[in-house]
Amino acid sequence: MKRIIFLAIMCATFGICYAQESASTGTNQSAPKETVTFDKVDHDFGVVSESGGAVEYEFTFKNTGTTPIVITRVQPSCGCTTTDYTKEPVAPGKKGFIKASFNPRGTKNVFTKTVTVHTSGNPERVTLTIKGDVK
Repeated sequence: MKRIIFLAIMCATFGICYAQESASTGTNQSAPKETVTFDKVDHDFGVVSESGGAVEYEFTFKNTGTTPIVITRVQPSCGCTTTDYTKEPVAPGKKGFIKASFNPRGTKNVFTKTVTVHTSGNPERVTLTIKGDVK
């Protein structure tokens, strides 16, 4: 019984100390981050020609937060997909882009490729999808 009371007092003490530390350091766990909003997250190229060269689509996003947002990394799912993107911080209310290019050479049939976008905001990771049918 004494152990249970002792443990309860210790837990309460640690909880109070943690709450005071968070308040004194000014950390606010619920503070909103900058927010990125994509116009759309998938694109269907339809039928593309294998010999027609690379096809590309430019996804656009808007910073709907109150502080600048940075695209920290863009990762395509395979070597047949390349990307370009806005490298500088995007101010609140402004737009940026992620360009995805797919080279159909050497492929046939339906394809679905993804591009993972890592941001400094919310959400921290967004998956964009491109798809089509190579003939």
